[in-house]
Amino acid sequence: MVVPVKLGAFFLLILLGLSVVSVGCIGSPSQKGAMKEETLIIFHAGSLSVPLQQLEKEFSSYTEKNLGIRVAFRDEASGSVKACRKVTDLGKKADIVATADYTLIPQLLVPNYTDFYVLFATNEIVIAFTDKSKYADEINPTNWYEILAKPGVTFGFSDPNQDPCGYRSVMVMKLADLYYGKPVFETLVEKNTNIYANGTHIYAPREIEIKGDKVVIRPKETDLTGLVESGSLDYFFIYKSVAEQHHLRYITLPDEINLGDFGKADYYARVSITLGSTGKTVRAKPIVYGVTVLKDAPHRDLALKFLKFWLGKEGKEVFEENHQDFLNPPVAFGNVPEEIKPLVKVKE
Repeated sequence: MVVPVKLGAFFLLILLGLSVVSVGCIGSPSQKGAMKEETLIIFHAGSLSVPLQQLEKEFSSYTEKNLGIRVAFRDEASGSVKACRKVTDLGKKADIVATADYTLIPQLLVPNYTDFYVLFATNEIVIAFTDKSKYADEINPTNWYEILAKPGVTFGFSDPNQDPCGYRSVMVMKLADLYYGKPVFETLVEKNTNIYANGTHIYAPREIEIKGDKVVIRPKETDLTGLVESGSLDYFFIYKSVAEQHHLRYITLPDEINLGDFGKADYYARVSITLGSTGKTVRAKPIVYGVTVLKDAPHRDLALKFLKFWLGKEGKEVFEENHQDFLNPPVAFGNVPEEIKPLVKVKE
């Protein structure tokens, strides 16, 4: 009788031990490789919102499957000037800054906040509208400035002091003076705002004032999209990619004024603008987007992994799906991180 009792006690101890181990495995995620969670903070141009949302979703799936990290994103869309000034003037923390004008990064963020940047995509300015817009069936690349000047027609562009699309739109209208030989800028800009020009140089006061009700100005170009879609605004100057993403009608402008032709760089350079917000002078040039990871990025290693994903085939496919041409290869300047060197052309 003694032996069975000992054997029974022995097996009972084994069972209890296994159950403790089992409970320990189930009840303590830290012992079983719980999914790590991190958040990346991105300050970016409004025109990047749609492709970034798609790219972020794909990257999150990739990291969860391959790295054991569940990545969340905190995006702050704004005009690109404002995106940089959040870092320089407000001291806000971010991992990545992406701008619609790459030159803002060396102008405002290098060397104090970052030591490298990458040029990755291009675009062009168009005039977008809907079937509700006045004269929607008449406007074309040769008469658009006459349509916008008509009584009762309203149009918009973003704030030049906050957003590259804004100062580019204004410069497009000054380039139109040269191309058409007509006072397009005076008629559309000077008569309706306090933005003015001396020859081919434009001045955008720190506080933009609007005269009358023809022109609408908002902080970033995508803020105007809803106004046009609802029919409360007839036309607005916007990037072609954004017009495509929102299924808007649009007219393309001549290459001499749309800022999308690298072969017309010298022609564009005849026009410049001084911004009251920064005191900086910007010369018209082909549109090129830029991106950087900040020196004090809260999650710098993960941010560099995302930038590698962004500049690789995954990013290229996402941007091209969203009607934004990707540079092949992207071009990098400065102290370029080793992680992305195989994907870019490094320039001095």
